[in-house]
Amino acid sequence: MERRKLLGAATAAGAGVLAAVGGSAPVRAAAPAAGAPGHPPQRPLRVQIVLFDGVEEQDFVGPYEVFSLVGGLSGGAVETSYVSVDGPRTVTAAFGTRVIVEQDWSPRSADIIVVPGGGFRRPDGPGIWPEIDRGVLPAALAGAARRGLVISSLCTGAIILAAAGLTAGRPCTTHNGAKAELAARGGVVKNARVVDDGDLVTAAGITSGLELALHLVRRKVSADIAVRAEEVLEYQARGTVWTR
Repeated sequence: MERRKLLGAATAAGAGVLAAVGGSAPVRAAAPAAGAPGHPPQRPLRVQIVLFDGVEEQDFVGPYEVFSLVGGLSGGAVETSYVSVDGPRTVTAAFGTRVIVEQDWSPRSADIIVVPGGGFRRPDGPGIWPEIDRGVLPAALAGAARRGLVISSLCTGAIILAAAGLTAGRPCTTHNGAKAELAARGGVVKNARVVDDGDLVTAAGITSGLELALHLVRRKVSADIAVRAEEVLEYQARGTVWTR
């Protein structure tokens, strides 16, 4: 079924229940806003969230929940998966959470790639620094860039993007504690919650992954669906979104 048909079907007479979250009342999807920019309608929006050892839990769980919730609210217009540059494996996050990554690294099959952060203050521990030193993930991200793909980050994931050469000379942001590092690596740092520079979208620290995901839902899917997701999450996006 085409993606916009999935969105529209939710508001048709007798469309029925799409999802129930946390035991709350059933929720229904809203139709996309008229004239809203969106993803091509022939297929779902495909979101891949990159995991690596030492990744911050909130960094990846926040966006995963938003995009997955929107997939339910829209009747399947968004598909979300975890990926690892090393292929399917078990990743151990910053506070010991183990996540089984089942999907191969396949950036050609993504419309949005999300790179979280973690371990910025632990140069000798798992996190962004071993990934940068090893060079595999930065090289994979640099090689993934193509027309139609949005590469995004939150928190210190922007430092990985910088190591890939993706933020040099471009508006971007990261965690407050890492902005000097991002600037030193050539990024044009903006003091905003989310910085949208077209095919590069970056967000500030940790919890800003919620804003990152909600902003991309508004941009790529529907403002109405983004508002509905906020209602279900009982969370309202905050802070400035910088755009050109």
